[in-house]
Amino acid sequence: MRTSERHGTRLSGPRHGPPMVFAHGFGCDQSMWRWVARAFEPDHRVVLFDHAGAGAADPSLYDVARHAALEGYASDVIDLLDDLDLGPVVFVGHSVSAMIGLLAAVRRPDLFERMVLVGPSPRYVDDGGYRGGFTAGEIDELLATMDANYLGWSRAMGPVIMGSPDRPELGEELADAFCRTDPVIARRFARTTFLSDNRADLAAVRTPALVVQCRQDAIAPPEVGRYVHEHLTGSRFTLLDAVGHCPNLSAPTALVSAIRDYLALDGARPAPLDEQPVA
Repeated sequence: MRTSERHGTRLSGPRHGPPMVFAHGFGCDQSMWRWVARAFEPDHRVVLFDHAGAGAADPSLYDVARHAALEGYASDVIDLLDDLDLGPVVFVGHSVSAMIGLLAAVRRPDLFERMVLVGPSPRYVDDGGYRGGFTAGEIDELLATMDANYLGWSRAMGPVIMGSPDRPELGEELADAFCRTDPVIARRFARTTFLSDNRADLAAVRTPALVVQCRQDAIAPPEVGRYVHEHLTGSRFTLLDAVGHCPNLSAPTALVSAIRDYLALDGARPAPLDEQPVA
């Protein structure tokens, strides 16, 4: 079985269109990109896939040792892109996949033309003057709650992370996605995600990037997005006038607009931090 098949990869759009790869976040699968990816199908070769342990990925793809660190997932992305042989891609990573994509780009810059990082966080735990959004105690409590009752955590936190109380169906969809994930793998991936610290890796990235941040996000506050932008050479920053950690579901039109505006640029000139929000 090819690597792309093992990741449940789906390709759409013109065969020779510029390639665009969408990577989902923690506890999710490729379906979370359906509204955004569809907008690029007329003119891009769109690639959707599932990380090891998620969605339609081959269960045997998940390896406890390999996937104990984000570098293992980055290796998967490199293997996938090598297998697809599409040339340099625009990589759109949500949440933890933003860091996974950056780690892959450091090792294999030839595979990446540009990056779009949606709600990225290089470290979730506060550290001195760095604000990640959580204290060490809060992360410990979060992981302990997941260990004790993962399904209960999923039902409670899905709506909080989505941040769209006026559209409860979105919170329910995210909770359902969490619940579909193998609880053992989900708890391991949670530790890999929430205890990671990739701040030092940002300086090694040379691929142009767009950092997309919602104005209110329970997982990655605006300060985190600005930190990533400030530490990525040649990056741009866009603040969406949206609430929640999943604008790919809650604000797809605004996210598509931000990505299209970025791809239309000649190169990726650094953007000032006071760039106007995208409604």
